[in-house]
Amino acid sequence: MIAPAAETATTTWRALGTGVRLVVNGGEIDSVRAAVQDVLDAVDRAYSRFRPDSEIVGLNARPDSTVSVSPLLADAIEVALAVAERTNGAVDPTVGRAMRAIGYDIDFERIRSDRGSFELRLEPIPGWRALELSTARREVRLRPGVELDLGSTGKALAADLAAAAAHGAGGAGVLLSLGGDIATAGPAPDGGWRILVAEDSEMPADAPGEVIAISGGAVATSSTTVRRWRRGDRSVHHLIDPRTGEPTDSAWRTASVAAPTCVDANGAATAAIVLGADATTWLGQAGYPARLVATSGAVTRLNGWPEPIQ
Repeated sequence: MIAPAAETATTTWRALGTGVRLVVNGGEIDSVRAAVQDVLDAVDRAYSRFRPDSEIVGLNARPDSTVSVSPLLADAIEVALAVAERTNGAVDPTVGRAMRAIGYDIDFERIRSDRGSFELRLEPIPGWRALELSTARREVRLRPGVELDLGSTGKALAADLAAAAAHGAGGAGVLLSLGGDIATAGPAPDGGWRILVAEDSEMPADAPGEVIAISGGAVATSSTTVRRWRRGDRSVHHLIDPRTGEPTDSAWRTASVAAPTCVDANGAATAAIVLGADATTWLGQAGYPARLVATSGAVTRLNGWPEPIQ
C-alpha cells in the first residue's frame, strides 16, 4: 500500500493477525524494526482477543469486578472510550459478544474458509458507558454482559505507538502500516510518503489505483469488503453497527481518512462506514479529509481530500 521512494528501505511481516509494512527514511532498518516488534508484542499480550493469556481476555472473564490493568491496556481503553464519545457511539468497544455471535471468535486468518451454516444471534450492545475506568488507579470495572473488543482503535493505537518507538530508536523518518492503519513519525522523504489508497491493505505498492502523498500524520482505511467471510449461505464482515448488533449495512464499502493520528483517522473511517448516509455530514463537521467509496463504486472526496496523483 506504501510506494517507497528511492532513498527508503522497506520490510514486511505479519503480526496481530494482519500485514505489517515498515518504511524507513534515512535510518538502519533492523533496529527500527525491532522497536516496532517490541510494541506489537506488548499490544498482543495486552489486548488480543485471540490469545487466552492476554489481559483483555482475563478482564472480560471478570464482570462486575474491579480489575487492575497494565498502563498499556488502560491507555487502550481510555482511547477507545474517547473515540466512542467523539463518534457518538458509532465506534464502540463493548461489541465483543456481538463479534463472537457473528463468528469472529478466532484470528481472522483461520475464519476465511466456510465453517458451516449458523444462526445469527443478535446480541445487544451494552454501550461504552457500561464500563468504568479509573485512569489514576488503572482500574477497570465491566458490568455483567460486557465484553470488550478494542479491534479498530487498538490497532490504530498500536500503529501510533510503534511509529513513535521506531522513530525514537533510530531517529529516522518512519511510516508504518498495520492492515490499512498508517502512522508516520519523523521526516518524510522528498515528495512525501506516497500511499496507494486501496480497499485491501495488502495490495502491492505498484498496483493500479489512487496514490496520495502525505508529509506527516496518519491515514486509515476501513472497509466491509476485505475482512469478510461466509457462514453457510450468509456473507458477514467485521464492522458491527452498535445500534443493531449486526454487521453494518452501509451506503459505503470503503472509507479512508487522513488525520493527525492513526487513532483519529481510524475512528473517523470506521464511524463513516457505520453512519452510512449520515457520514458526509459528520465528517464535514469533524473536518478530516476523507475519501468514501459507495457500494456502487462512486467516489466522494471531502474536506480537501486530493485528486489522485497522475
